Amino acid sequence: MEVGAESFAGCLPRLRRRILRATFVALDMEFTGLHSTSLQNNEPSLFDSPAERYVKARQSVQRFTLLQLGLAIFSKENSNKDVEFTLSASSIQFLSHYGFDFNKFLKNGIPYMNEVQEKILRQHLLAGTWKVCSTSCANRDVLKKAIDEVTSWIDAAKEEDTMILQDLNGYHMLDVQLVLRQALENVWTEPLGDKKVMVKKVSPEHRQLLENSSHDHCQKKLILLSARGFTNLFQILVKAKKPLVGHNMLMDLMHLHDKFYRPLPESYEEFKKNIHNLFPVIIDTKTVTKSVQKKCLFPRVSSLAEVYAVLCSSNLNPKGPPCPVIALASGCSRYAEKKSPHEAGYDAFLCGSVLLMSAHLLLCKSTDDAVEAEPSFSQYLTVLAEHVNKVNFIRGGVSSINFSGEDAPCHHPPALVVHVRGWPGLTERQIYQEFKACCRFDVRRLSKNQFILLSNKYKHVRLVLRNYRHHPHLQVSVYRHWRHSPSVNCLLQISGIVALWSLLAFALGGARSC
Repeated sequence: MEVGAESFAGCLPRLRRRILRATFVALDMEFTGLHSTSLQNNEPSLFDSPAERYVKARQSVQRFTLLQLGLAIFSKENSNKDVEFTLSASSIQFLSHYGFDFNKFLKNGIPYMNEVQEKILRQHLLAGTWKVCSTSCANRDVLKKAIDEVTSWIDAAKEEDTMILQDLNGYHMLDVQLVLRQALENVWTEPLGDKKVMVKKVSPEHRQLLENSSHDHCQKKLILLSARGFTNLFQILVKAKKPLVGHNMLMDLMHLHDKFYRPLPESYEEFKKNIHNLFPVIIDTKTVTKSVQKKCLFPRVSSLAEVYAVLCSSNLNPKGPPCPVIALASGCSRYAEKKSPHEAGYDAFLCGSVLLMSAHLLLCKSTDDAVEAEPSFSQYLTVLAEHVNKVNFIRGGVSSINFSGEDAPCHHPPALVVHVRGWPGLTERQIYQEFKACCRFDVRRLSKNQFILLSNKYKHVRLVLRNYRHHPHLQVSVYRHWRHSPSVNCLLQISGIVALWSLLAFALGGARSC
């Protein structure tokens, strides 16, 4: 089912119940962008360590917002049953290609805030210095229309007279009341339901009595609850401590931290520690499917949708028991009838389904004994143990980030060094274009006429060494730190100079003695 601002508050208790009895929760997000092009050298690179990549990604996360969040809540009943909830939200240029309704996001988007923003709002509420800020044109038009209607009516109205504002959706019900109460000290408002708000003319004294009433629908705690929006559900997820599943989920975790918990810290290690405290069990299906591809007769596919299609269509384990049956709950059946790529709820559903099917394959491959007809999720977690809290690291110095310990050391094919002769003024971009024709390398300048090439495939290294053996301008060889490092070369030069001066001093000293 799809949830927007109008229905979110009503759905929250139901979501809470489902999460508390869930086996695990799968998550997917869409953002306004991934990598900020305004920042120099912000693209992911094979030269990046996890800490360096975190610094790059942190800058991007701070510049982009969350547009869509999908949850798929998997519960073990007669079969594994999935319910997904899509919350309005993405990169306009990207998702509009897939039919994303951006107008729906503007009109019915769910608010959210992190702990720092909530603290600031709480302080303003206590001090009485808060005010409603409406950023979208749709909200401003609704508020202006309501204010015009009330100000035109109130001058001729008598005390205790009332009027009705109609056709107010979602958070407009609260915004309109707050704006009117701030602007006019002699009005009172009450929600009537069915998209209506009652406005009453009252004396300032009567208004003060009403504000202190426990029945006021605009109490400060209700304002805070409304402003938190999706953060209320995030806090439910954190308290439930259910396994959190995603696909290539580093950016998802960074946005979760920044948008709903706290601004991202400068320290990479602090970020890892915070995420592990929030979600002690994280499973990235990208790292899981890498293992499945190695251990099972599984074709190499890259995207989540391709992996799901292969797992559904191929009989990868003909002798073992069938994979768990995944039944979509009522209200979510459209995902069984129609693919919805890059819709966050659909991708979350694919992610959880891929996890179950992959874990089932690994369980069947890990034992010679017969596997139970309906394995428990704890059995799946046993075969997934090596992948728990290991989040895929896209095109970097390590294969994954370990959120429950130290990251594994970097493992690369050997780096190559390119020495340029008779081809002055070459840039990193030109070197990249030169080698791009046969294979992809990341490039970094080493010195005026030397560049380092780094690949994640041994066959690319061998190919370049063979093809450029007799190139007239580019001499390619395996990088040796002791030979090619500028710092080592500088140290050797200094040592040579010191040794030469020592030898000269010794020789001159010996000559004077003679």
